[in-house]
Amino acid sequence: MDSVDRQLLNALRANARATYAELARVVGLSAPAAHERVGKLEAAGVITGYHAAIAPESLGYAVNALIGIFITDSADTDDITAALEAIPVVEDCWFVAGEETFLIKVCVADVAGIEGTIRALNAIPGVARTRTTVVLSTKFEDRVPPEGPADGPVT
Repeated sequence: MDSVDRQLLNALRANARATYAELARVVGLSAPAAHERVGKLEAAGVITGYHAAIAPESLGYAVNALIGIFITDSADTDDITAALEAIPVVEDCWFVAGEETFLIKVCVADVAGIEGTIRALNAIPGVARTRTTVVLSTKFEDRVPPEGPADGPVT
């Protein structure tokens, strides 16, 4: 991946609906060349999809929480993963190193929604307990620097 690919990624992150002609102008290529490069980034798995960013609060989801899930020694992580995936308010799920085994992000309407979600989580076989952190506000998210970790200082 070179600097042109990184510029394309930045342009697509800013506007995933940009035409190939618009992308080409940003990076100084022809539209067919920009199209070919984007296709290669998709084929290589660098670009994994395109989506519409939605404001959860506009749909009635006013509260986000991060919930750490501690499991029992005999728990099956695949079974727990499947159970977590079946809970609609679980937006993201990470298998993590540390005290917790999973960290999930939930998006609910209110505090009662968090309470119900915690109750549902604790009912999953193999879940020992949970630890919840309510998000007061989001300062930023979805920041993956296209420069890559070796190209800039980590501060």
